[in-house]
Amino acid sequence: MNAPNALPCDLSVEIPVDSAGTPAWFEEALAMPRREGFVDSGGCAIHYFSWGDPSNPGVLLLHGFLAHARCFAFIAPLLANDYYLVAYDHSGMGDSGVRESYPDEIRLQELMDVAAATGLLDNDHKPTIVAHSYGGSIGLVAMEQCHERFARLVICDLMTLRPERLAAHAKESGPPGSQNPKRENRIYPDYDTAKARFVLSPPQRVNEPYLFDYMAFHSLKRVQDGWSWKFHPSVFERSVDIHERLLAQGKRIANAPGCVVIVYGQQSALFDDDSADYIRECGGEHIPMIGIANARHHLMLDQPVAFSSVLNTVLKMSRLQEASPQRHRE
Repeated sequence: MNAPNALPCDLSVEIPVDSAGTPAWFEEALAMPRREGFVDSGGCAIHYFSWGDPSNPGVLLLHGFLAHARCFAFIAPLLANDYYLVAYDHSGMGDSGVRESYPDEIRLQELMDVAAATGLLDNDHKPTIVAHSYGGSIGLVAMEQCHERFARLVICDLMTLRPERLAAHAKESGPPGSQNPKRENRIYPDYDTAKARFVLSPPQRVNEPYLFDYMAFHSLKRVQDGWSWKFHPSVFERSVDIHERLLAQGKRIANAPGCVVIVYGQQSALFDDDSADYIRECGGEHIPMIGIANARHHLMLDQPVAFSSVLNTVLKMSRLQEASPQRHRE
């Protein structure tokens, strides 16, 4: 792997000037040296960050729809003493390039290209995929098609509801990610106006206001006439029926090959304790499921330290199980 050098982060650039008061742990996490670069995937430039020693067990971090790799920029450093972590922007989002379409095979290819180019597949330990929301659907495809390349998939609050709850949700909120892919992103005259239009999906308050400020700032970019969103409208062009996919979600998770772990916010509107029961009823009794109290869908914005602690525990327990021989009672 020909990786760039890890460099300390310039907090004066990384943290927006209008940020609510930031705690010491957050600033220390962002200040940890990280690498930044681009990987070519089928002619599209995929932007990524990495933290930690590449010889350590690897973790590939996948963000949600319309988000970006920086939603893990304050989580990954908390794990970087023991693991090598890579987070990237899906094409059409963040600072990555744009494609004409984004079918499953394209999403899987860029996942594999990033994993290969950053050295995650060269390690003695198979990497773990940690995937939030929409990223979980990409992680599922990876496990279904090439699970032998990965140690496990940790699904974080991927929308999974019983059919009757899914119908009620669709009636109230409409299909997720429904916007005209031909409609250009609006340009706002200044940053404050643009930031005022930033909302989370599904809408929710966050426990840590400075994290909302951070995510809003890095979801926007300067353009010629002001400020606009980083994501490209083409990502709303879907090659699959979203409703049908969501109907099948519970069974897909329950039947996914390889090792799967689920982490979710117990106050999430998209995956809650009933969702966990539903997956067990679909045949997923073998899947460990961990609910984080006082967290909604955006786990890393509500309970960042608890979320990183849960991930650390999952990774450490998995390593212990791999290192210890199977014991049988006599």
